[in-house]
Amino acid sequence: MIEFLYHYYDDSVGPFCNLSDLEPEEAERVLNDLRVQKRGFASKRSMDYLTIRRNLENRARELFIEKGGKPIRSYPHYMTVGECPRLMDWYNQGKVLRIPIAEFDSMTLSFTYGDLFPTMRYQDGKKYRGQVYTLNEIYHVIEEFGLPQEWNSQGKDGPERYIEVQIWDDKPLTKLLG
Repeated sequence: MIEFLYHYYDDSVGPFCNLSDLEPEEAERVLNDLRVQKRGFASKRSMDYLTIRRNLENRARELFIEKGGKPIRSYPHYMTVGECPRLMDWYNQGKVLRIPIAEFDSMTLSFTYGDLFPTMRYQDGKKYRGQVYTLNEIYHVIEEFGLPQEWNSQGKDGPERYIEVQIWDDKPLTKLLG
């Protein structure tokens, strides 16, 4: 049973600051600033990152709707199932929020077994590639494969290092963060 979701972020920026919420030109400017400042993991992203990201987020949203999901946001916020302390290293001033899953409407949560990027882009035949799961479905995936941060914490056995949660509603976050 999943009790908590975890959100990792840079304390100097704050939680749930999302490039996808910005107009494309503004998002590109912010990402370029991160590159110039060499600020955390985001500074290492490719020049076509934002285009790829928006396409993957749109695809995840479509797949989620096909499964009966009810996304409210156009683009998701991101969390993980279970702790993944290595994500603290992605940020200069890494922080983590732990939020009970009960705070969210399950119809606004989708899951990928691994980060959205490798899950949707790697072509290695693993059955969870290209898949978006509902809350009920992710329990079966966890039962079959376990938590990636437990069996692949160093990333030696593939790109999946955690289960990502796509949060498709701001309401619970606004309520919790004031």
